[in-house]
Amino acid sequence: MRACWSAGVLARSNAAQKMIAQSEMVWLPRPGQLFIVLAVLCLVSCRQSEDRTFSVRGVVQEIKPGGQSAVIRHETIPGYMEAMTMPFDVKTTNEITNVRPGDEIEFRLVVTGDDSWIDRVKKTGRTVALAVSNPAPVVTTNASIAPRHPLMEYAFTNQIGQPVTLSSFRGQALAITFFFTRCPIPEYCPRLSKNFEEACAELKAMPNAPTNWHLLSVTIDPEFDTPAALRLYAKRYDHDPKHWSFLTGPKDRIAELARESGITMQPDQGLLTHNFRTLIVDAGGKLQMSFPISGDISDGIASELVKAAKSGGD
Repeated sequence: MRACWSAGVLARSNAAQKMIAQSEMVWLPRPGQLFIVLAVLCLVSCRQSEDRTFSVRGVVQEIKPGGQSAVIRHETIPGYMEAMTMPFDVKTTNEITNVRPGDEIEFRLVVTGDDSWIDRVKKTGRTVALAVSNPAPVVTTNASIAPRHPLMEYAFTNQIGQPVTLSSFRGQALAITFFFTRCPIPEYCPRLSKNFEEACAELKAMPNAPTNWHLLSVTIDPEFDTPAALRLYAKRYDHDPKHWSFLTGPKDRIAELARESGITMQPDQGLLTHNFRTLIVDAGGKLQMSFPISGDISDGIASELVKAAKSGGD
């Protein structure tokens, strides 16, 4: 009986093992499938690890039409951004339904690899009187940049400390944009620089592409953005100094160049907010195109530069 019982146990054990084996074949992924599963999990995990969140306090300066973004003068965000005035996208419009300019708020800033937004907005109950300012007039960008304008001969300074005049690029198509190195919000100044990086790569890879083109990134924060700071910033990108320069200069000259280019700046005790402009100037020195946005416009910049490089500006 004991032997029969033992045999039965062995038989049941073998059957059970067969069922387990079949179960493993059904539920456990094959090596290739396992790799795919692990890769997907890794991508999800990596994506989540790229996201950063910050608790921020600031005073609302303006609510944009539609309630999808707000300009906020915020305090220093440790480990991320100094105190300044910046526009922030709002995750959902009802976040700021009851918020008004002058309200002090607390909020969460979420930053991903290529986007950012604020949520969890709460009013602190404190209201700050806003200073009345007269913004600089916006210059229409359908006019030509006059070749004899004094700024054309003024010597700005590039990232390696060399003097650079705008007139020295005569015969080259130019793309000009305005930024500052302390701006970390991915869809703002970093996106403008990324556009130049991608446009540069696109032009270099283009068959029979013109070579008479140059990119100019002009800082609007010259007191901080010294040539050394610009040089350090340029290292973040695939930067070819033969085709891409970062410029700084005296505050009044930078402000004049920005104003002539349609940039409005509102410096306020070291805080900065500005609109966006990327200008395309043809080889003859005439304004060909203005992109009044940030976003991914690298393809547009490259295609416009190709046309601008072939134009004599006649």
